[in-house]
Amino acid sequence: MGSVFSPYYAWAGRRAPLDHCALNVCLYGPGVRRWAMTERRAGEVEAGEDHVRLGPSAVRFEDGALIYDIAEYGAPVPLRVRGQVVIRPEAEQSETFTLDAAGRHVWRPIWPRARVEARFTAPDLRFSGEAYVDMNAGEEPLEAGFRSWNWARTALPDGAAILYDSVWKDGGGQGLALRIGPDGKAAAFDPPPLKDLPLTGWRVARAARSEGSAQVQQTLEDTPFYARSLISTELLGAPRKSMHESLDLTRFSSPVVKMMLPFRMPRAFWR
Repeated sequence: MGSVFSPYYAWAGRRAPLDHCALNVCLYGPGVRRWAMTERRAGEVEAGEDHVRLGPSAVRFEDGALIYDIAEYGAPVPLRVRGQVVIRPEAEQSETFTLDAAGRHVWRPIWPRARVEARFTAPDLRFSGEAYVDMNAGEEPLEAGFRSWNWARTALPDGAAILYDSVWKDGGGQGLALRIGPDGKAAAFDPPPLKDLPLTGWRVARAARSEGSAQVQQTLEDTPFYARSLISTELLGAPRKSMHESLDLTRFSSPVVKMMLPFRMPRAFWR
C-alpha cells in the first residue's frame, strides 16, 4: 500500500498511496522460480477492515488466519502465478519498534512464529511449514532515512530471534536483537558480533551477527540494491539457520536502478 520500492510512486512525488499498491509473490525451489509484483491503480484496489483486493488478487483475515488468494503474472517473464497461501499465527507480538532517531520509520514483527500452507496450480506446487509476518511503515522514503540495513529472522524451539541492524542517512545507526517467546513477548538480548558475508553477484554487501562463523547457504534474490538469502550462523549457543536480507538504499537511490525496476515491477495501466 504505497509500494515503498515503486519507481512510479517515487516519480509521482509519493502522493496518492492507494494508486500505487502491489502484491509481491516470490517462489523459490528446485525447478520453480516465480516473481510477481504488478502495481495496481486505486481503481483496482479495495481496502476494508479485514480484507484488501488488488486487481484479481485478494488478502483477507478470516478465522484468525491471513488468506492470500493469488492470481498474478510473473515478471519479467509473464508466467502465471495462481494459488492460495494461508498463514496461521503461533505467537503474536504487539510492540512496535522505531528504526530511526527521528521516529519516522517503524517496524512490528506481528507474527514472529506462524505456520503456512500453500497450494498453487501455477506452478503446480504444494508445501507447508514455518512462517513469519511483519510490517513496516514510514513517513518518508526509506532512502531519506537510511543508507542500508541487514535483517535476519531465526526460528528457535520456543519462539524466534530477530536481528535488525540499520545504518542511518546521517551516519548513525541502530541494532535490535530480540528474542520472542511463545507468548509473543519480545525481550532484548546482547547481539553477537557482526560478521561480513560474501558480496552478492551485484556486489551488494551482506553482514550477519553470529557467535561463530556465518555462511551463505543460498542466495534467493540478487538485485542491484537488495539481497535475500538463507544463512547459517551460531546464535544463542547453538547452530542456526536464518532468513536474511540486505538492503543498500544508496544503490536504490540511483536513477539508473530506478529505471531498471519496471522490468520486475510492471504497472497495470488499465482500471
